[in-house]
Amino acid sequence: MESTSKLHRIKVHLQQCLFRHRKFIFIFVGIVIIWAAGFTYMILSQKPIATTVNNTTITQKEVPPEPTKYYSPLTGLLVKNAATTKQPVTGVMIENSPDARPQSGLKNSGVVFEAIAEGGITRFLVLYQQEKPQMIGPVRSIRLYDVEWVAPFNASIAHVGGSRFGLREVRNGSYRDIDQFFGYQAYWRASDRYAPHNVYTNFKNLDALNKSKGYKTSVFTGFSRIDGKASKKPNATHIDITISSYLYNSSYIYNKKTNTYARYQAGAPHLDRESGQITPSVVIAMRVNETSIFQDGWREQITTVGKGSAVIFQNGTATKVTWRKKSKNSQITFTDAKGKDVPLVRGQTWIAAVPNDGGAVSWK
Repeated sequence: MESTSKLHRIKVHLQQCLFRHRKFIFIFVGIVIIWAAGFTYMILSQKPIATTVNNTTITQKEVPPEPTKYYSPLTGLLVKNAATTKQPVTGVMIENSPDARPQSGLKNSGVVFEAIAEGGITRFLVLYQQEKPQMIGPVRSIRLYDVEWVAPFNASIAHVGGSRFGLREVRNGSYRDIDQFFGYQAYWRASDRYAPHNVYTNFKNLDALNKSKGYKTSVFTGFSRIDGKASKKPNATHIDITISSYLYNSSYIYNKKTNTYARYQAGAPHLDRESGQITPSVVIAMRVNETSIFQDGWREQITTVGKGSAVIFQNGTATKVTWRKKSKNSQITFTDAKGKDVPLVRGQTWIAAVPNDGGAVSWK
């Protein structure tokens, strides 16, 4: 009993001491907390530590991680976020007869395929992803080879009808067909041009049409890309491409300052009506087999699957390569003489399908 009483008295005494000295205890605890915080700050914010190894001073310094960069799979250009890289790709068939010039929406685009439609008249399959021009056209009909070129891009295809074989393919359920015949609300006819050279669209309408059909993203493998750098010894500053005749033949003048190629057509600057002269970062002349076959009339037919020779013009230089497309749904690749992939400079890429019979490519 006595020991229990002693323990009780000690407990009471301790409680009284704590109560009497509580102010000092709180101050002490506060000092400890402040000291700990200050020490932590000193450690985290201390300057780089210099050490000497073999009479060489080495400064150790923490390097903050670089922010994540996102690149367009279509053009290779830097974009703002991951969502932008997955936007739906849209292809638009744009006319190139003299009555269609100057066109709208050609300059602000990602990849352009140029090929003969019929009678030597060329036509453009123009691909967009992050680019959103608000005037595009004149929109015209599609051909089978256009469908086969666009297939690897998981893209919607805007056009006004097409050849028999082209329509049979694009309407077979495997493609994102947004033909004007069935999506008329996304297109209009301009009053300052006459039919059939007056059908236009824009991305306000095309984005709405894609969304209504559930085409909200595109997953695909684009061309391999690389940062551009003007060559110190350019060997191709003037390019001439003979694709059919004077009105449709093109030339390009290299601008070392911008590392781009100013496009000319029929001897004059090729202008986008709203945005000025067309200036791709990469020009590719792709040699193809082309024949005329009867469908709903005589149409040009281009062999898209297989391989052939090509020349890539970028950074002021010309590189002879081989193009390959293993299947209808496979992406085109470009390889050098050793079979090594040749990456393309970031930016707009213009691909001309030059007939093996009658076409020509030269540069200086």
